[in-house]
Amino acid sequence: MPLNRTKPQESRAAIQRLYIAMRHLFIRGSYKPLGVSGESMIEALMQLGPEIYGSIADPEKVELKGLLYIFERLPRGIEECRYVRLISREGYEESHFEPIVPAKRRRNCYRIDDQQMFIEMTRGRSDIYDVLTHLTFMYIEAEKIRHNATDQKGRPSREWLMLEQLVLEESQAEDLNREVAYTYLSTLLGRSFRETVQACQDFDQSAGVNSIFHITYWLGKRSFDETDEQLDREISFSSDLREKIGHHTYGEYWANHIKSFLVENGLFERPLHIISANLHSVMNLLYAEQALLTDTTVGDSLKEKIETLSQPRHSALRAKVARYASDHGMHRLDDLTGTNISVQIFDLARLMPEFQSPELPADFDHIAREKPLLLVMDYAFGEQAFETMDELLKPFEEAPENPSLNVASISIMGKAGILCGNKGEIMLPTAYVFEGTTDNYPLDNDLTIADFSDQDIPVFEGPMITVLGTSLQNQEVLRFFLESSWKAIGLEMEGAHYQKAIQAASRIRNSIDSGVKLRYAYYASDNPLLTGHTLASGSLGLEGVQPTYVITRKILEKIIGPSSTAD
Repeated sequence: MPLNRTKPQESRAAIQRLYIAMRHLFIRGSYKPLGVSGESMIEALMQLGPEIYGSIADPEKVELKGLLYIFERLPRGIEECRYVRLISREGYEESHFEPIVPAKRRRNCYRIDDQQMFIEMTRGRSDIYDVLTHLTFMYIEAEKIRHNATDQKGRPSREWLMLEQLVLEESQAEDLNREVAYTYLSTLLGRSFRETVQACQDFDQSAGVNSIFHITYWLGKRSFDETDEQLDREISFSSDLREKIGHHTYGEYWANHIKSFLVENGLFERPLHIISANLHSVMNLLYAEQALLTDTTVGDSLKEKIETLSQPRHSALRAKVARYASDHGMHRLDDLTGTNISVQIFDLARLMPEFQSPELPADFDHIAREKPLLLVMDYAFGEQAFETMDELLKPFEEAPENPSLNVASISIMGKAGILCGNKGEIMLPTAYVFEGTTDNYPLDNDLTIADFSDQDIPVFEGPMITVLGTSLQNQEVLRFFLESSWKAIGLEMEGAHYQKAIQAASRIRNSIDSGVKLRYAYYASDNPLLTGHTLASGSLGLEGVQPTYVITRKILEKIIGPSSTAD
């Protein structure tokens, strides 16, 4: 007897179809977004209806928050290009082409001519899938704009002709009444006047993104060109990218650079505490108290200093802390390999007890005896987490004695989507379940709810889902993970990949101790189950400072605090 599939099953099937299609097209080398292969991706994405892309399934309404989300992660001007080519690091960084770096993704892009954009992919398959998903969504919205810009006889509408004049003359602010321009635009976007005005303000306030007028015109124009002039759009992949992907090319260079630095500076044998985090939290907690000791404008407590440093206008203070840190034991290794993951190495033996904050108590007898190092690595992206951690934990044959790093602990902190709470709250995983597979990774997390009992931030503990891509999640799939026997508390993109690499190093290669302390913690950047609380609704901003500060402090207390001696 045939059984009807549930909505979560249909959604998960749509995700699998998308990834199978993307892998197939990547191997093939090129495709047309509105060709047969491209249409299969469009159909799967439309059926899935990811929360982050909002009204993607509406045939008339252009999804404005979703467009802003993707254009902050794609190179500026991509809406003008017929041809998009994904490449590896192939020497363009040494050319005369000026790199374009998206506002919210660290990747180099190159505008080759007026119709072609190259996007450098050095962070693994997840990065490629992320870009292809964004591009597919962009082409869906472009078709809506063309449809809205066409009258009943198939001719360009008056609103379209007025927008074209507006954009080509670059007269958005001066030569045309802005409210008249909003009126034309609202028709083309299928949105109300109020929604259009808000979208214009949102795009104007986002650095590195063209105006919504410009984007609407060029998306519509390229759609008209393909429909009326047979000037097809195309996405392709360089042969060098297809050869390198999956071989840890960039991760190996990155890890060997770090290990060589440790060897050259006589640090390789020292106890090493690895932390995956941003590149300011640990530095600020360790050095802000001393660096800003004489500055009366930043507040008295360490927490107040951290909050001040987190405000965009205080770049001079952040630079002051960085300089002080560099003079007192911090080494920064900027990435030159293509991983886009810079590293800080802290020699904790050089911390000065007389300047240590009471908010971060340290056992200096333990520090003097053990001479621990901190290695803080910037965030990886999806599958890149396995590549970088796997390569970092491998034995290093050029080490003078023992080829294995003396790893004492590994801490993973960052932001993730929460399923059982609200933005700004904290999640502690007890296991990772890898979406789309039967893979699961239980772990003994050294951070527990009890560690945060002195805080007024809600903390949740339980399994987390490592998803194939945050932009592909919808409420049916996420509610299944929350309400089924999985009882998942949140979702993120790197945890299972990190844990897989750690297990390989500790249980198969034996390159690190099997009892190495593991500490995983996330703060909630969004709740994709709540309308208006997805990643497309905007970043957490300064609200994320408090949970980030709390998590960082708890990790450092475990490493250098009075209780660290017992570990």
